[in-house]
Amino acid sequence: MTRFPVGLDLAEAITVAARQLHESGSPHATLRTAVQLAVDLLPGAEHADISELERGENLRMVAWSDDLVRDAKAPHLPHWERLWTSPVVRVADDSGVSQESPLSGTGLRSVLSMRLRADRRRLTVLTAYSRDPHAFDESATRLGRILTTHVSIALNSVTVREQLTEAMRTRDLIGQATGVLMERLDIDAAAAFESLVRASQRENVKLRDLARRIVGATDA
Repeated sequence: MTRFPVGLDLAEAITVAARQLHESGSPHATLRTAVQLAVDLLPGAEHADISELERGENLRMVAWSDDLVRDAKAPHLPHWERLWTSPVVRVADDSGVSQESPLSGTGLRSVLSMRLRADRRRLTVLTAYSRDPHAFDESATRLGRILTTHVSIALNSVTVREQLTEAMRTRDLIGQATGVLMERLDIDAAAAFESLVRASQRENVKLRDLARRIVGATDA
């Protein structure tokens, strides 16, 4: 993926970006596309990453545009705490980056962090970086918020698709396991399913995992 052509206007660029996000086949692919789009679309952006933070837990980087930010290992910047309540935070120069931060030796001097998701425990943030001390202005911030809106919508969509696909697979698997028990125990479908549920509870195993085990043993 390359930067958008100079002649491409903003509306066209956003349309292309939205299409690329929605064509991603998995949540992780959507995140990888999002960080590259941040570099391609946002004025001043040279690098980008997406990280997750849980209250009381370590920060975890889940997508990155290049080795520089990957090797920085998702620094927990002081301004991150503000993102629990504010959708966007800009840091100019390195005033928000302590000398102990992994960013202190990278030469990056501007940070634009934008919230993708937030609930009571977890925060997901898209961050763009630049070596220019004042790279991100109001126009970059506005465009960043448009981008994060599209990323959030695409991420929710692909997550739901993935969950529905898994639910269908699980339903089919449980149906196969129920059929095995019906034949093995000479019982009807309701009794076979009830037996499967009881075994799942007794062994403290998820229903789909137990069903997979039963079907796998039969196939073997």
